[in-house]
Amino acid sequence: MFNDDEKPIAPAANAGRPALGFSDAGKASVKADHSKEAPLAATTVSVLLDVSSSSSTIGRAPLDLVVVLDVSGSMRGPRLDQLKSAMQFVIKKLSPMDRLSIVTFSTKSDRPCALRAMSDAAKSDLKGIIDRLVARGGTNIQAGLETGLHVLSDRQFTDGRTANVLLMSDGEQNHGDARQVTNPRAVPVYSLAFGADADMNLLRDLAMNGGTFNPVPETGNTGMLAVFSQLMAGLLTVIVQDLYLILSKPTSPDDDLDKIVKVAPGDFYQETDKDSVTVKFGDLFSGEVRKVVVDLLLVQATGSDYEADMLEVAVSYPDSKGIRQKFRGQTLHITRSGTATSVRTTPKLVAENARRQHAESIGAARSLADDNNLDDARDKLVEAQNALEDILDQANPMVAMLRTELQQLLDRMESPELYRAEGKAYALAAEMSHARQRFASRGDVEGVRLFATPRMDAYLEQAKKFAENPDAPVPTADEDAEEEVKANPMAVVAGSLAFYIRSAVEALQAIEKIVTATAAAGNN
Repeated sequence: MFNDDEKPIAPAANAGRPALGFSDAGKASVKADHSKEAPLAATTVSVLLDVSSSSSTIGRAPLDLVVVLDVSGSMRGPRLDQLKSAMQFVIKKLSPMDRLSIVTFSTKSDRPCALRAMSDAAKSDLKGIIDRLVARGGTNIQAGLETGLHVLSDRQFTDGRTANVLLMSDGEQNHGDARQVTNPRAVPVYSLAFGADADMNLLRDLAMNGGTFNPVPETGNTGMLAVFSQLMAGLLTVIVQDLYLILSKPTSPDDDLDKIVKVAPGDFYQETDKDSVTVKFGDLFSGEVRKVVVDLLLVQATGSDYEADMLEVAVSYPDSKGIRQKFRGQTLHITRSGTATSVRTTPKLVAENARRQHAESIGAARSLADDNNLDDARDKLVEAQNALEDILDQANPMVAMLRTELQQLLDRMESPELYRAEGKAYALAAEMSHARQRFASRGDVEGVRLFATPRMDAYLEQAKKFAENPDAPVPTADEDAEEEVKANPMAVVAGSLAFYIRSAVEALQAIEKIVTATAAAGNN
C-alpha cells in the first residue's frame, strides 16, 4: 500500500484558483455548425459540434503526477542524461498545489519518492533523486506501471485533483507483461517511446483513458525535453474534469427530430438511451476542442416554411465542490422549407470529415506497411493527399498541417528500414492523436502542431531556453497563469459571460415563440 501521499498545499491567493467573477458555468461550451435549411421531406441533417474549454487557466485542477521511468541498462549514457534534463524541467514547472511521485523500473520497480507536494524543499529532494538515477538491469514495464498506478489508487487526498501517469521506456520488455496491468480507476496513461528500439506497439497499447502515445527522437538534449514540455502544458491546464456532452430530443412539443441516427465523437465512450446520447470526454485542457459529428433524422413536414427545433445540447461536469452539474447549452434550430431540395454540407463539416478520412488513411497505410506492402502504403497516402484538394476551404490552417503530416509519413516510408526506425511510430502516434483529438509528438513536436494548445506553444519555447541554459529561472504553472491574466484580463470571465448571454438569448427566443404561437391561435 502507498497511502503515504503528502497532504496537498493549499493554493496561494490568485494562483490556480477562481478569481473575482470566475464561475463554474462556462468552463466548457459548445458551438454548432450545420445547414440552416432543410426540405419538408423526411431528411438527415449532419451537425458539427465544437466542444471546447475555457482559454483561461485560472481555476485549473491541481495535478497528481506519477512519472514511471525506464532505468534499464540500455538507458546508460546520453539517454539517461536527456531523461534527467527533462525531469528537471518537469519539477520546475510544478506549482506548490501539485504533487509528484517518481517510480523507476529495470528488472524490478522502485518508488524512490512518495507523492510529494511541490514545496521548495520537496523540489530540492526530487532533483537530488533524479540526479542519482543509475541505469542497469533488464526491462520490466509491467512492474513499473503497476507501481505507478498503485501510488495513485492508494492516495488519501483526492478531492478535486487530477491523476495522471507518464510512462517512458526505450526498449522491449524482457520481464513480465505490461498488457496484463489493470487500471480500474481509469487513470490516464501517457506513454513515451524513446528511440527506435522501444516497443512501439506495446507503448501505444499502454496509452489509456485519454492519454497519448509519443515517440521521442534521440536528438541531443532537446528531444525528450520538448515532448515532456508538451505533456506538462496539458496536464497543468486541466480546466474541466470528467466532461460529458449530452444530446437530447428538444423539450418543445413541436420539434422535428425523429431520432439521433449517429454520434461520432472519435475515440470516446458514449451511452445511448431512447431520446438522448451522452459522450464522455474525460478531462479537457485549457484551449482544447473536441469535434463531434451528429446525424439527425428529421420527420416528414407539411405546410409553409417554419423554424423547427431539432436538438438540445448540454454539457455536464463536476463543479468546484466536486458536485456534478448539468449546464444547458443550446437548442439547435433549422428552417424547414418547401423550396429546399437537399441539405447543404457546410465547409467546416467538409473539413472535419476530410480530417477523419485522412486519419483512416494513415491507419490503412500503416497496416499495409506492417505487412511489407510499402508501395501500396505509399499509394494510400498519395490518395489521401489528393483527397485534401477537394476540401472547399483550402485556407483552413488544418489543411496545410494535414498535408505536412502525410508528406512526413511518406518520407518515413522510403525504405523498410526507415519505416521500422521512424515511420511506424509516427503513424501510431498520428492515429491516436486524431482519434483522441489531443496533441502528441510524432517523433518531433514542431513539424505537425495539430491539436496543440496555446500553453503548449509557450512551454515549447520555455523548453528550448531551458535546454540552452538549465540554470536560468523557469516559471511555475501558476506564474504562467498570472501572466496570461495580465495579457488578457477578460479571459477569466469570458466563458461565464458567454454562458449567461447564451442562456438569456435562449430564454428570449422561447418567449418569442410562445408569443407568436399565442398570436397565431388568436387570429384563428
